[in-house]
Amino acid sequence: MKSENEYFMYLRKSRADREAELHGEGETLSRHKKILLAFAQKNNLHVTQIYKEVVSGETISERPEIQNMLAEIEKGYCTGVIVIEVERLARGDTKDQGIIAETFKYSNTKIITPTKTYDPNNEFDEEYFEFGLFMSRREYKTINRRIQNGRIASAKEGKFLGSVAPYGYRKVKIKNDKGYTLEPDPNTADVVRMIFQWSKNGVLQGNGTYRHSGSSSIARKLDSMHIAPPKGDYWSRETIADILRNPVYMGKIRWSNKKTVRVIKNGTIKKVEIKNDNPIYVDGLHEPLITEPLFEAVQKQRSKNRKTPLQINASLKNPLSGFVYCGKCGHLMTRLGSNSHTPYDALICPNKYCDNISSPLYLVEEKLILFLNEWIKAYTLNWDLCEQDIFPVDEEIQLKKKALTTASQKLKDLRDQKNNVYTLLEKGIYTIDVFNERSRVLKEQICLMEKDIQFLNDDYKSTQTAQESKEIFLPSVKNIVSTYWSVKDIKIKNDMLRSILIKVVYHKNTPNKKGQRNNPAFTLDIYPKIPKAESLMS
Repeated sequence: MKSENEYFMYLRKSRADREAELHGEGETLSRHKKILLAFAQKNNLHVTQIYKEVVSGETISERPEIQNMLAEIEKGYCTGVIVIEVERLARGDTKDQGIIAETFKYSNTKIITPTKTYDPNNEFDEEYFEFGLFMSRREYKTINRRIQNGRIASAKEGKFLGSVAPYGYRKVKIKNDKGYTLEPDPNTADVVRMIFQWSKNGVLQGNGTYRHSGSSSIARKLDSMHIAPPKGDYWSRETIADILRNPVYMGKIRWSNKKTVRVIKNGTIKKVEIKNDNPIYVDGLHEPLITEPLFEAVQKQRSKNRKTPLQINASLKNPLSGFVYCGKCGHLMTRLGSNSHTPYDALICPNKYCDNISSPLYLVEEKLILFLNEWIKAYTLNWDLCEQDIFPVDEEIQLKKKALTTASQKLKDLRDQKNNVYTLLEKGIYTIDVFNERSRVLKEQICLMEKDIQFLNDDYKSTQTAQESKEIFLPSVKNIVSTYWSVKDIKIKNDMLRSILIKVVYHKNTPNKKGQRNNPAFTLDIYPKIPKAESLMS
């Protein structure tokens, strides 16, 4: 419940702040936090929660901290939000600005800045606040346009704009000019040259012949030579492919090869990347590691071996996609389509160094549903026998909520009493001895009350969870298990399973003997989406 003196603090960087930090002006959020805490202390504003936005996002959907704060404001948990300036709250489109304004207005939550306090139910403050958001949006667009124009100009000059240098290069500041370029890294440049030579000519064998090598073969060769990859423990096919198709190695700068556009899907605006038909492609200021003819020869060689890509609208083939993990190396398990050797789809670990043994995909699917069904039966039986003891009624939840609210108010009263002790000491009503004794007693009482509130809060949340498990989770799992095999669409099956499962961990140490394909010689550790997810050992 809302108290008369409980405030949130919201911290977020602007683009100008990031630029200032690069020029040595210090960490912005720490500086703002110090200013706002001093302001709160001076004005007797009790800050109960600080929301620190560490990610850069234009919209509310891209900023998790403001989402959390708005959710708490809607519940009426604070009197106001302290922020360095109103523009920090929203610089998104008018929809986001409307959400911000309405949340503060209908929850009667004030916005406090060091220069002005905005009352959302004051007509003039409301107009002033909305105008501030509007001007903030215009300023954001202007700054963003200026930054993009600067990047385009730098790219056309052949400068390197990426935050991390490509493997084989080091990012260096251009002397007597703004921006960065690349210089060959003496430790890795020769590795890049070797990768291109292997891709074009093949790898030299012991008998003096060259064997054609694809990305996977080159990755294994580098691992065998104990050459460290750009990241991770092993080279991957994708890393090799990224190197082989990057024109930076022949001295080119390619910028804006892809562009981000917004699309509406199911009523929600989402960002998607699409190919840019007119990217910037110019000679770079940096030294090339390979010749242009070699680069073009490798592209021609790769195009001959390239498989037909999966169409964008191709249907999902794996109902277990995205949540089954290897129990040995932790990689997501993937589907291997049927072939002449295995006339069925298989579930495999993609890590070429992992010895977790594959199984028929249909067998893993069948066992997963079977164990979910058995688990639900066991839970249902347990709940039917002990329902009155396990599941709370609404009255119990309300009673625990009321107890938590009462305890929170008592804690506030104790803190107010502690503040009054200082006032009574300053006025001479309390002696030092009385002050020390009253402070000690109040400190002990506050400590005990905080522990009580923690216990009550945990108990209240646990009670809510138990009720939600009975009313929402159990029926959902029952419905999915009972209807699963009647569903033909693989994507729908996958969505059904992912709605009730956090993950499934797959283990298999021994291959099946001939003629025993349908023997499930593997184990599955199943983690359902319940608050304290237990593992179901199969």
